[in-house]
Amino acid sequence: MKISRVMASAAIALAATAASAQSAGPKLPDYAKTPAELTATPSTGGAGGSGNAKVEVVTILGDASKPGIYTQLRKVGAGAQIPAHHHAGDRVGTVLSGTWHFGYGSEFDKAKLKTLPVGSVYTEPANEPHFAMTGNEPVIVMLTGTGPTDTIYEKPADDPTRKP
Repeated sequence: MKISRVMASAAIALAATAASAQSAGPKLPDYAKTPAELTATPSTGGAGGSGNAKVEVVTILGDASKPGIYTQLRKVGAGAQIPAHHHAGDRVGTVLSGTWHFGYGSEFDKAKLKTLPVGSVYTEPANEPHFAMTGNEPVIVMLTGTGPTDTIYEKPADDPTRKP
């Protein structure tokens, strides 16, 4: 009986916190898109992208360059390879289309890649290096994170934004 009271109290506290957070924060925009509409949505750019020419960033919610929650799509072309890098702020990714190959570590290592088909979920913990690639098909990943964010390559020479 005592445990159920504690659980009930915890549930009430969580609900109150969630309700208070919802009323204090900005209102979500109306946003409803089908997979075909997401695929056709043009790039918006934004903080936290890899800088890779095969990666488009589409911001759905928030601003990744500012404090707070944001959601972005990563449209990654076929044959992309993204070297090891990390970001400020935690992120959670969901594979919406294609097959994403994702791994953790300070160097790109094909042996450490995990194959993530549509519906897979993964994390990008703050400041933890990771890397990724696509095969012969494009991939769309939805990322939700906490800003502000950035992209820091483990090897500065791998940073495509610093290349001529």
